[in-house]
Amino acid sequence: MQNNRIANLQCGVGLRTPHYADILQQRPMLGLLEIHSENFFDTGGLNRAYLEALRADYAVSAHGVGLSLGGTDPLDLVHLAKLKALVDWLEPALISEHLCWVGVDGRFSNDLLPLPYTEGAIAHVVDRISAVQDYLARPILIENLSSYVAFSASTMPEWEFVNTVAARSGCKILLDVNNIFVSASNHGHAVDAYISGISSQCVGQMHLAGHTVTESLLIDTHSAPVCEAVWQWFAAAVAKFGAQPTIVEWDSAIPAWSVLHAEALRATRIMAGPAC
Repeated sequence: MQNNRIANLQCGVGLRTPHYADILQQRPMLGLLEIHSENFFDTGGLNRAYLEALRADYAVSAHGVGLSLGGTDPLDLVHLAKLKALVDWLEPALISEHLCWVGVDGRFSNDLLPLPYTEGAIAHVVDRISAVQDYLARPILIENLSSYVAFSASTMPEWEFVNTVAARSGCKILLDVNNIFVSASNHGHAVDAYISGISSQCVGQMHLAGHTVTESLLIDTHSAPVCEAVWQWFAAAVAKFGAQPTIVEWDSAIPAWSVLHAEALRATRIMAGPAC
């Protein structure tokens, strides 16, 4: 089973349609491929056929955007059932979701929305994460967000909130280094404080991506190369958390395969240490 390969995973990429053929033909050295879970809920079609061909050679991680772990609507049992069916078929090495909410009263925002960082919110999301893990009969990872607004009701910094949720629910953290950088810039806190505040025992995966710079905000668009500052903070994260399975994401203005692969190779060199 692919779950047994987690200790051997290195850097991989988010699997996107324009790169299916390149990866199948070239069979590049990659630690894993990451899918957006919801894109593969259908049990047939071209996406599934390509995924079935690729999973013979690569470990796969399943990364979701729609569970709304922080939402106040009841957990969507139809969504969960589709996720469980995918997980049971795919046997992914890792399963992850965002620590956020995506809508209310059945209306969706088309964005990943931040939570208030309070004890009440911790209790709420811990209960929901535990329910998801029980339903899937597998552990999950939770990803920190890029955010553009914050709740005045928050009583703790984001990193303390994320760390506490992971510790109390028994899940792991998918630490997105670009998201840390974007949110730190937008809200005026320090990236090193965030990384220092996360427990080494809680991190089980990392993400890298590019962002867009505007006059007033950094926006997590996944439409550009990883910036130099994020590469430096990734190296700091690797120094603290070790060479965790890492994905380079690129979701819009998707480049040629060679460009994305070069980003993954750079991440691999950083994970291997200074001698490389």
